[in-house]
Parts: sequence; structure tokens; C-alpha cells
Amino acid sequence: MQLKLDELLNLINKMPAYRELLGKLRGDGAQALSLEAAKPYLIAALYLHLRLPVLVVTAQPQKAKRLYEQIAIWSGSSAIKLFPEPDSLPYQRTITDSTTEQARLEVLFTLSRELNPLVIASAPALMQKTVAQKDFVSACHTVETSMNVDPLQLLKRWEATGYRVENTVEVPGTVSRRGGIVDIYPPASDLPARLDFLGNTIESIRLFDPATQRSVRTTSSIAVCPATELLVDKSEFGKALKRLDLSACSPEARERFERELTILAEEQRTPDMAFYAPLFNNGCLLDYLPANGLLVLDEMAQIREEMKHLDAEAIELREDKLRAGELPSNFPRPYFAWEELDLSRKQTLGVSAWDSPGAGLERLGFASAPSYAGQLPTFIQKVKEMVKRQNRLIIVSNQASRLSELFAGEDVIAQPVAEIKEVPPAASLTLVQGFLSEGWVMQNTHLFTDSEIFGFVKESRLPRKHATRHKLLFDLVPGDYVVHIEHGIGKFGGVINMSTDSTQREYLVLTYAAGDKLYVPTEQIDRISRYIGAAEHAPTLSRLGTQEWAHARQKVKKAVEEIAEDLLKLYASRQTMPGYAFSPDTVWQSELEAAFPYVETPDQIKVQAEVKADMSQPKPMDRLVCGDVGYGKTEIAIRAAFKAVMDGKQVAVLVPTTVLAQQHYDTFKQRLSSFPVRVEVLSRFRTRKEQQTVLTGLANGSVDIVIGTHRLLQKDVVFKDLGLLIIDEEQRFGVAHKEHLKKLRQEVDVLTLSATPIPRTLHMSLVGVRDMSVMETPPEDRLPIKTYVAGWNDQLVREAILREMERNGQVFFVHNRVQGIAVIAARLQALVPEARLAVAHGQMPEEKLERVMTEFARGESDVLVCTTIIESGLDMPNVNTLIVNRADRFGLTQLYQLRGRVGRGANLAYAYLLYDHGNRLTPTAEKRLQTIFEATELGAGYSIAMKDLEIRGAGT
Repeated sequence: MQLKLDELLNLINKMPAYRELLGKLRGDGAQALSLEAAKPYLIAALYLHLRLPVLVVTAQPQKAKRLYEQIAIWSGSSAIKLFPEPDSLPYQRTITDSTTEQARLEVLFTLSRELNPLVIASAPALMQKTVAQKDFVSACHTVETSMNVDPLQLLKRWEATGYRVENTVEVPGTVSRRGGIVDIYPPASDLPARLDFLGNTIESIRLFDPATQRSVRTTSSIAVCPATELLVDKSEFGKALKRLDLSACSPEARERFERELTILAEEQRTPDMAFYAPLFNNGCLLDYLPANGLLVLDEMAQIREEMKHLDAEAIELREDKLRAGELPSNFPRPYFAWEELDLSRKQTLGVSAWDSPGAGLERLGFASAPSYAGQLPTFIQKVKEMVKRQNRLIIVSNQASRLSELFAGEDVIAQPVAEIKEVPPAASLTLVQGFLSEGWVMQNTHLFTDSEIFGFVKESRLPRKHATRHKLLFDLVPGDYVVHIEHGIGKFGGVINMSTDSTQREYLVLTYAAGDKLYVPTEQIDRISRYIGAAEHAPTLSRLGTQEWAHARQKVKKAVEEIAEDLLKLYASRQTMPGYAFSPDTVWQSELEAAFPYVETPDQIKVQAEVKADMSQPKPMDRLVCGDVGYGKTEIAIRAAFKAVMDGKQVAVLVPTTVLAQQHYDTFKQRLSSFPVRVEVLSRFRTRKEQQTVLTGLANGSVDIVIGTHRLLQKDVVFKDLGLLIIDEEQRFGVAHKEHLKKLRQEVDVLTLSATPIPRTLHMSLVGVRDMSVMETPPEDRLPIKTYVAGWNDQLVREAILREMERNGQVFFVHNRVQGIAVIAARLQALVPEARLAVAHGQMPEEKLERVMTEFARGESDVLVCTTIIESGLDMPNVNTLIVNRADRFGLTQLYQLRGRVGRGANLAYAYLLYDHGNRLTPTAEKRLQTIFEATELGAGYSIAMKDLEIRGAGT
């Protein structure tokens, strides 16, 4: 249930200074005030009471996002919008993320329709030039039932405003047509619409679910806005080409500009079309704010400084491009400088955290709430005293149930609630389950959050706006081979709409041998799976109405039974062997889980429950957790390990690399620091004496959790009472190690973590020999990684590194040959002399490798030239560009694992997979690179493993 606090917004009406401010804001001119705390609360209150469109501008994108989340909680209104900044730097040719553009268009539409939204934007978002307001408004229109319009003309109009024609409409900005049915998904709409034509008349308009393609409800009209910020007619492109001064450009750049502008003039779209937007766009977000709207500047001095800094960076970037002959000399600026933004034409309110000398800002009576940093007994006593003094106390916490129990122990009864339906009286304590980032004090009202009580706040997890489509539909395109459980192998032919008994239904069309067709209702999509087989051999289509498929299934079933016999003997011994049944969760277990600083994804909660259920069984667990890089597998492991330790058992965590062992050790130590649990690491980073101390601790039981590499599998490692083995990325261990692990599996609980399980492991899980859990929900901030496959190019490599350094990020450069790594490092240093380079590989002395990795993690170098030593599990959120040299020599899962090392923060990440221009790619290498290039969506690890199974040939 969503947290609702909007009733508390009326408390501020009792403050005379606020009522005076409201009066001034309904007039004209600029206002400024000083506010120590409660900015989200104040802005939400102003929005509620003024009932006008509001635009809030902050300095940094991250600050804008946090403010958006908090105001949305306070306001409880769906009219709160975030206007995102563009993905790419000025003058950069990068393929932009369509979701960013769709979100920007939605905001422009709501402002242009004067729907009174509250919009939050950062300085980079405000600076970016966009489509002129008058052009945007004239491109918006409404489609209604009974309207007379030619469907082909309508499609042509939508294509001209950026809509892509697809077979199936599943994402915003797409349209499709099947006979008399036209589907459209406007960026500003929550659901796509299906227009049913009879001739040229729209008979009905139905909104439908993009995931299932099934109708949800009918409507009389839909508003359609453009699907791109680049609205230009054909004649304009010709003029733009003549205006560009290409005289100083290199021959290659000149040829590229002429070729692309010709393509654009023919009304075709190029992947990096956004690059040309400055030639035509001169609109500003401020133009869209209606005349009666309010502009709120959150720390105006910071906004001005940020804009000036971004302008200086862009000027430097432009000069680099001009020197390299990559940019026409008269190419227009894609952004507005601070001086060009005319703020005086808007009613403005400047909000600042402190009053600078001579500024004379008005003050509102808010103060920051005092911090208790986890000292719960002190906090509880203070709360009791404040309630006695007639104060109104409101506590918003993710750990409301735990606080309720602690208060009950002190004879204070406060049951957690999900929403506040009316303003609580004085001398009361209200406990609310939920998330807020900061507390404050206003008159006799005190608001506390986890930040003040515990010293940290779980990051919020806002629901994603647009639903994703059904996983199978997401993977299928017409022409793909599919398997129907009853009818066998057919070809997918798309989705169509048919009427039966006066009701409309959607069907998947499957084509079989002899041209037979099968129509499968979309609600039976679970009966169909994608065909997986060796890629070079097309399967034979089944014949409908024969026993052919039944006989094939019978043959396969018999063959599988024979293959499985050996495997089952091994795994049956696990079922019959008595295992240890772990006890129910302890209070400490709840405290550890509550202290996790992020809100768990639904998949994390589900997988955690499955692991705990397995551990509670009186037989050894053997569960594979397949989850994408950075999706929270380590946290699942920490909780399982802690549960085992709570029952007096020891835990071994087996990882493939020394560097990862050290990182896991640091993570486990940090998460378990509040509990009497001894965590140790066993790897070559440890001296012989340190290793002996750990071994003694394992033998006498004083070490609870040990994290280590292959060293853990040696004969001298003896446990007093091992209860759980956690294996991270099992595919990185050899055959001998796996034989050792097989024996362990018969006696102890085993939890295997992997982003891309090897085909054998995956196959065993798919046929049910091993239990498998799949984590597919991405963390809230995670963005898909922009992936480029290209031949080696000095300029491309230099640009990629410089762009990452421009935004204070770091780069992984992977060269998987220790012999040539020094040569490649020297070449890179010559290419990018301004970068600080470091080199790391597995053959370096332990102390040196550890020092290099630690210094890089601290940001003391910009580029780490390394082997695949970084492949598994490293978590460095500041590294957001990956360059892989000779990518054609890597395996598919290896490339996927490497790509997972970047994009772990909130920034857009880039992966460049480079191959040698002189060498011809093998068909297998080409397939691998194509697969990794296409699999940019979040959570593709499982799909990658399936594709690997396919490329190698899955057999029967």
C-alpha cells in the first residue's frame, strides 16, 4: 500500500509566515526564503494550496530525483513529474535511451495542456534545447470515436511526429496496423489504445494491456502527442544541409554529414538522430510553464554554478571536436547558457538552506529533527518526554513494526499505520510504515524518519510507469520458431484480433507444415515456448492433425530418462541423506534484514523465502539463484549465511578470484559488524601465518564465516561444523573442484549464485534435477547499458575514455593477454595523456595487485587496464565505461559478466566491444557479439545463458 501523508500538509496553514508567503505568490515578482529543513513538505504544500502549475529546478540530477520521490510521497498526486536530462553529452553522437525522451515528452504534453502538474528538473535538463512550444502544441491532437479519418493518413501523420511502426505495440512511441485495427501508444498515456475502424470511421477506442495485448476498457477519445523532440518537415532538412559549414571537417566527417542529412531529408530516421536536434530545436522548458505558473529555484546559486560548469565543459568538448575536424564550424549549441534563460518573465520563488549575509531572505520556522544514530533507548525516552509536553510526534519508518514492539516494552502503545487520514491531535504518537528521507520540527509537530532514528534510510523504490510485455512476446518476432505443448514446432506469425460471438479477442498466429495455421488465444500464451536448438539448423515444422508430435515427445521422454539416470543417482543420495533443518528466524535475523539500506525487490523477497524454506527442510539444500549482475544475490547469501550462524553452524563462501574474495569479505564484515559473528578470508592476499590462524579458527569453530577462493578446497581446510556452502559463479571452477563440491553437496546445504549459469547447470535446473530461483527485477536506479560493437579505432577509444572522465567516472579497459598488456597500456597512455592509468592482472605479486585495486577503487586512477580478473562480482559504482579489446575472443557469458561490471550506479553506462579490423570474425564470434549487442535490456543474464545453450547446440 502506498504511503499517504498529504493530510499533514494542512498543518503548515497554522504558520503566519506561510500564509503571508501564499499571498505574495498569488501576486507578482520574485520571492526568496530561507529554509533549514522540509523542502519537499513545503513545495508539496504550496502545490496543494496554490493549485497552479509548478516547475522546481535543482542543481544536480540526483538531487532532482530525490526531491521528486519525496514530493510524490507528501503530495500523493499522480501529477508530480520528473523531467529527465538527456543521456548524452553535448556534441556527442550516442544512441539515446528512448525511455528518457518519452518521459520528457510526457512532461511537455502535461504542461502544454495546462493540466497543472508539478514538474521537477535538474540544471542539465533545463539547459537542454527542445522542440519549440508552438510546434509541439500544433503537433498534439485528439482522436475520438465516430471521427472520419483515413487510417493510412493517420499513420502517416504519426510517423511524421516520431512514432515507429511495429508488428505489436508494447512500448511508448510505437504504432501498428492490422487491417481495420490501428494501435498506438502515446508517451503521455499509461496504456496503449486500439482504434477499430469501419471504413474510414473510428467505431471504438479500447485501452489495452501491453503485456498481454488484452483490452482493459473502452474510452471515447485519446490525446496524442509527438513521440520525438525533433519535429521537422522534409524541406527543413535541405536548408539545414546548405547552412552547415563543412569546409573545416575531415573528409570522413564531411562524407558522414552529407550521407546522414540526405537520409534525414528522405524522411528516414538515423539511430543518432538526436545529434541533429540543435539545428532545428530552440525551445526551452521554461516556455512550456504557463503564465500563471510558479518557478521554484532550489538553491539558485548552486544552479547557476552548475550551469556555468557544464557550459565550460561543453565549450572544451566543442573545441576538441573542431580540432579533430568532426564538427562543422557553425554547428549550433544544443543548450542554453545561464545568461540566456530569462527567469524574470516567471513568478519565481528562491529557496535556500541558509541565509547569506545581506540577502535578507524570509525565514520559515522549520528546524532539522535531532539525530539519535541508532541509540534506541535514548530515543524512546525522549519520545515519551515530548508527548508528555503536549507535542505531536509522527514517526515514518521502514521498521515501524520493530519500533512498535520496542515502544510496547516501555508501555507506549503505537500500532503502525499505512496512511494518515486526519491530522493527529497534540500529545500523540503516530507510527507510520514507510519511507521518508528526512525529519523536521515545526512548532509543536516533530517528524522523525529512519535517518534520525537509525542513522540511515532505505532507498525508495518507486513503481515503474510502463508495464513490460510478457517475457515470451518480448523475445518473439514474426518468423521465430516456437513449440506448442500439444501441437509441436511451428512458426510465429504475429498477433491478430478476431471477433467471435460479438466479442473481440487477440490471438497468436502459428504456421505449421503444409501451410496449416493455429490461432492461440493470448491468455494461453503459457502453452507456447520459444524453440531452442542449434542455430544453424532450421527445425522441421510439425504437421497438425497427426500423431507425429506425440511420437516425438514419447521418444524424447525415453531418451531423457536414460540420460537422467546417472544424474538422479547422484542427486537421489541428497534426498535420502539426512540434512540439518535450520530453526525459524531469530530477532537478530530480523534486525539484520531491516538494516539493509535498500528496499528489497519483489524477486529478492521471493528468492529469500525459497532459500529459507529449503534450509528449514531436513535434507540438504541445492538451490541455484540465477540473477543479473547487481540484482542483490550477495544480500541473499549474507542472510542465508547469518541464518546458518544463528544455529551454530559454519559457512563457507567460495568465489573464483582473489579480488572478489576480498570484496565479499569487506561486504560481509560491514553488514554483520553489529553482531558477534567472526568473518575471515582465505586467499593469496593473506600471509602464511594469517592463513594458519584462519585454519585453526575453522577447526575449533571460532570462525563462523570463511570467504575464499580455490584455497578453500584444499585438504588442510577442516571445518568443525560446516552447515552451508555458498558458491559464487560455479562456472569459473574446474572439473576437479566440482568433484570435490559434489561430495560436499551430499552433506551440507549448498546455495549457488550465478548471473549466467553454464549450459549444463542451467539444463539440470530446467529439467528439475536442481532447484532454481530467478531474479529478474532490476534495482530502481539501474539503466540498460549502451553497447557498441566496432572495429578498433583510436579516436573512438580516446572519446570513450574522455567522456567518462568528463563526468568524473572511471574506465575498465580489458585486454586478456598478460604478455601484451604493458604495450597496450603504453598505447592508451599516448592516446589519452590526460588520463591516469593503472595495470592489473592475475600474475602480479599479491601485495601489488591488492594495492592497485584499492587505489583504483579510491579513485586514484582513471583507467584500469586489466585482464578478466575483474570479471566476477566486483562492485565499483563509479566505473561506467567498459572497453573490451579483441572481444571476438571471449565467450558469450564472459562478455556478459564483463559488461556487468559497469552500470552499477545511477549513471548511464557504456560498453565498447572492439575487434581487430584486420581479422575476419568467425560465425560463432559474430553470433556472440550480435547476441550481447541485442541483449541490452535489464535482467538478460538468464536469456544469455539460454542463447549460449542454443549457439553451442542444445541437442534433443
